[in-house]
Amino acid sequence: MTVKKSEEKKVKAPAKKIAAKKAPAKKTVKAPAKKAVPTDMEVITDAILEKKGQNVISLDLRKEGSGICDFFVICNADSTTNVSAIADNIEDRMIERLKKKVLRSQGKENRFWIIQDYGDIVVHIFQTEYRNFYRLEDLWSDCDRKTYED
Repeated sequence: MTVKKSEEKKVKAPAKKIAAKKAPAKKTVKAPAKKAVPTDMEVITDAILEKKGQNVISLDLRKEGSGICDFFVICNADSTTNVSAIADNIEDRMIERLKKKVLRSQGKENRFWIIQDYGDIVVHIFQTEYRNFYRLEDLWSDCDRKTYED
């Protein structure tokens, strides 16, 4: 049987429904948790508390507009050995955790009152009797004060 072209049935292909392409669902991938970078204040106060510094406080001097620094950190210890150990630990931790060196330091010779200057923060480490005598925080009594404990 021969089919003539005129007899051929033309069959249309069924119309395809073209669905709108959906954008692939966006997957939210959380970045791996980064370790929070500690602040200078956290490193300093933690270092003091590690070596059993007592009565650790910070004074916010920014409102005073003194220009000396932004914060004082003040603490005391009962012995000159402990005062020196606290000062050394602060220096070690600041270098270890933040790669910051103390800008200036005074008092390591006698170890009654060691002062460390980190730019925005100045640390005062007293032997207890000297802290009671100088009462440095009373000179800045108008400043906001924060206490740190273990």
